[in-house]
Amino acid sequence: MTNILIGYDLNKTGKDYASLIKAIKALGSDWWHCLDSTWIIKTDLDTVAARDSLAKHIDGNDELLVVDITAGSAAWTGFDSDCSSWLKNNL
Repeated sequence: MTNILIGYDLNKTGKDYASLIKAIKALGSDWWHCLDSTWIIKTDLDTVAARDSLAKHIDGNDELLVVDITAGSAAWTGFDSDCSSWLKNNL
């Protein structure tokens, strides 16, 4: 199981995020979403497979970033206890 960070910008005015958010949640078993366009997903997929799965839900002028953060370190501030606890327990 890996942790992947997903960030996106949907640049079309009025873009429906519902399809993309549903697809992000479907990538793995658990997720963190405490920043507007940033997710961390626990998944068995690699970054390329995750990107390819999500690319179907964005337009050609949108940006999508998928990064494996499994072996990295993390630091944060300003999150409530639920968001901080998830990060402590999963990163």
